[in-house]
Amino acid sequence: MTLKSTARVTALVPAHNEAGSLPSTIESLRAQTVEIDRIMVVSDNSTDPTVTIAEALDVEVFETQENSARKAGALNQALDAIDPGCFVLIVDADTQIVPRFVERALREFEDPQVGGVGAVFQAHRPTGYLELCQYLEWVRYAEQIERTGRTFVMSGTAALVRWEALAQVRSRFGSIYEEETITEDMRLTMTLKACGWQLRSPAECQSTTETMPNVPMLWLQRRRWYLGALQNILEMGWNRVTRRYIFQQFMLALSVLLMATLLTLTVSSYFVNGFILVEPLWLAVGAIFAIERVVTVWDEPWRYRIFAALVIPELIYALILQSAYLGAVWQKLTSSQGAWTHVGEPHDAMKGA
Repeated sequence: MTLKSTARVTALVPAHNEAGSLPSTIESLRAQTVEIDRIMVVSDNSTDPTVTIAEALDVEVFETQENSARKAGALNQALDAIDPGCFVLIVDADTQIVPRFVERALREFEDPQVGGVGAVFQAHRPTGYLELCQYLEWVRYAEQIERTGRTFVMSGTAALVRWEALAQVRSRFGSIYEEETITEDMRLTMTLKACGWQLRSPAECQSTTETMPNVPMLWLQRRRWYLGALQNILEMGWNRVTRRYIFQQFMLALSVLLMATLLTLTVSSYFVNGFILVEPLWLAVGAIFAIERVVTVWDEPWRYRIFAALVIPELIYALILQSAYLGAVWQKLTSSQGAWTHVGEPHDAMKGA
């Protein structure tokens, strides 16, 4: 008898003011080729019709009580309310998973050392510059996962986790989701690895989630991601698990330094010489970089490949992300805890985030 036929799966859908996207998420859960035994919408301080819509969709609703720890606190409360021994599928309320997601993930759990299977997330088809940059960024990230076979972060958009693994994390670290970090998915990834579990992200386990529609929201989102990474690394310290994450932070800092140097030298050259001096060596380096940009999105439509070959638009996008990284470093230095942002919220609600 296979795990596919015997496994019990409980889906938790954390939601804060997700009335607009919730029906599509529930539909994707009900379309799974392996039936999900229990679907629970975890409404956290929602002020829109999220609860009403969830009830109309005939799924369970769990409303958090006095939760101030965002998604992490909401999930911890919900996990205390479900039956142990199941596989827990956590799917964001703005995310849809492919029909064979659970079936494919359960194949990975045939290996008893696997504790969790995360989604390889992708964006909806882009309609503008910023959405296209995010779309291509995620395409390259998915290609990297498939090429290396490594799960750097078990995606918070969608993940199926073994109950025994969650229980071990709670026993060792005091809670399943660390409520003091602002990137709870990364921390869970690190604590699962610290407990000795393997994590996987098969290419077939795809999820589709929202992108940020404007630069201020993108900047706030990425600053939160970067700040959460800094929080997790500094709190967990140097060990066999965190070494790769610390190296990533080093490379991020190096990329910011190199970009700043390039811009400074380019501007200085213009003001000193009256023109920008172009060296053949750097032209060759730039050509190699452009080829890499195109090759890594080769399976996408031709117009996306042309966009990637232009290089400059994505360099501008990279500058936005690097400025968000500097913002996260400043927040960490000033002991700011950061804040969540949400696509549906008015811009005024994000001030001070």
